[in-house]
Amino acid sequence: MLLLIALTVAVAIKTFLVQPFYIPTESMLPTIEVNDRVMVSKLNYRFGEPQRGDIVVFLSPLNGEDDASFPKRVARVILEAVGIRTASADDLIKRVVAVAGDTVEIHDGKLFVNEVEVDEPYLMEEGTMGDFGPIVVPDDSVFVMGDNRDVSYDSRRFGPIANENLVGEAVLRIWPIGRFGAVDSVTPDS
Repeated sequence: MLLLIALTVAVAIKTFLVQPFYIPTESMLPTIEVNDRVMVSKLNYRFGEPQRGDIVVFLSPLNGEDDASFPKRVARVILEAVGIRTASADDLIKRVVAVAGDTVEIHDGKLFVNEVEVDEPYLMEEGTMGDFGPIVVPDDSVFVMGDNRDVSYDSRRFGPIANENLVGEAVLRIWPIGRFGAVDSVTPDS
């Protein structure tokens, strides 16, 4: 009975409050490193809107429909909630660089939002960005990019992300222990 209560509480917390995520790629270097684990708050966007600089986890726009049976989906949710299994590898983590109504453009290796160059101190020092845009971010959407732009699969390829597809905001690094602490969410000057 105690185990059932613990599982119910764990699933409720994962569903409504926070969820751990494993970072398998280099797209957010140097802010978030490969193999880091972060906690994602699911409450932030229930009571507010995403802001430029937020680091968000969202459903990949290329995810297929989940064709697993209902019992397999329930088992997956329970195993994710107690930390035995990680969430879908198709969930992505990126930084919000523009919000609804903003115009995004990249030229000469620089990001411009609403025709103003964005200061991005969190980027990898090396790297180049190809020209992009301009594009206006639609209502109820965000434009996301990885901090390691050379290897990031982001809105430059799949377009803006609807706010309804945001899982939440990465707020705390929980692993490795030596790097435990807040995930740096920097509001870019623009």
